[in-house]
Amino acid sequence: MHTAGTAGDGPPVTLRPPRHRVDPRARRWWAVQALLTVSGPLLLTAATLLVLSVLFFPGALPWLVPLLAVVLVAPALGYQLAMPAWRYRIHAWEVGETAVYTANGWFWQRSRIAPLSRVQTVDTAIGPLQRRYGLATVVVTTASTAGALKIAGLAQDDARRMAEHVGRAVRHVREDAA
Repeated sequence: MHTAGTAGDGPPVTLRPPRHRVDPRARRWWAVQALLTVSGPLLLTAATLLVLSVLFFPGALPWLVPLLAVVLVAPALGYQLAMPAWRYRIHAWEVGETAVYTANGWFWQRSRIAPLSRVQTVDTAIGPLQRRYGLATVVVTTASTAGALKIAGLAQDDARRMAEHVGRAVRHVREDAA
């Protein structure tokens, strides 16, 4: 639960997590991203240093192997194994009658609520890796300096339906205000 401030002089207002999770396939997508961007380069660096040491500095192996294991290999494997599952637990979204609510992140977690009256555009984006796993990202651009809300890891059909739903909800909010 997140504390969102106070309502007047009363107790702090507590937000419940958004109701909808991202698609379970997002874990595999995040794992592949981790392998390409963090874990893979760390493991490749460790392997390269190990091979160079074997070829040119074999006397360094007794201290280099434990150093590489602690500094490069363990963090790479820890990130590869922990990050996708942790992100999946956090990433969620909800579209209410008056706002879009998102929660995302894994180490630094962020919750955002954007009033539908402030929504400017709703887009879907599908990158090559997302396409491979049948996923998409919905980007809700608002009139806010905080930037767009991004809901990554949705099934492509769910992303399309969500974008259409937000579009309809925005029209209704604007019609009601007019």
